[in-house]
Amino acid sequence: MTIATVAELMTIDPLCVTRDASLKDAHDLMRNKNIRHIPVIDAKGELVGMLTQKIMVAKVMGLMAQYGATALERKEKQQLVADMMATDFAAITPEQSLKDVAGFFVKNRHGCMPVVDENNKLKGILTSSDFVRLAAELLEKAN
Repeated sequence: MTIATVAELMTIDPLCVTRDASLKDAHDLMRNKNIRHIPVIDAKGELVGMLTQKIMVAKVMGLMAQYGATALERKEKQQLVADMMATDFAAITPEQSLKDVAGFFVKNRHGCMPVVDENNKLKGILTSSDFVRLAAELLEKAN
């Protein structure tokens, strides 16, 4: 098994949200689909941000501490993804070398990287789980 590029390992068409989605929408998506990273796109499908489990947990815990558990759902519906998404992140392209990207993951301790084309349109997502899955497949074939 030889996998050389990001395109060969990435998840194509990942679940995503728009800037105007609520924290509740994003929280439900993460919980129901068991995902830790959500790309945020605009109406043209261009990547504008990333919402991570770490950001989500910090926001939800802050809301609970400030307003209590009984008001959490109401407050989650009032918070927009645009107000909490990360906008300072690295994106990669499908053609990039998986070896180079793996090194970047390790060096910078990233859990995921969005994959975009030359027009910044979201094409996929590459996560640390993808690398673990690849390692498991390679180990299985080696035995």
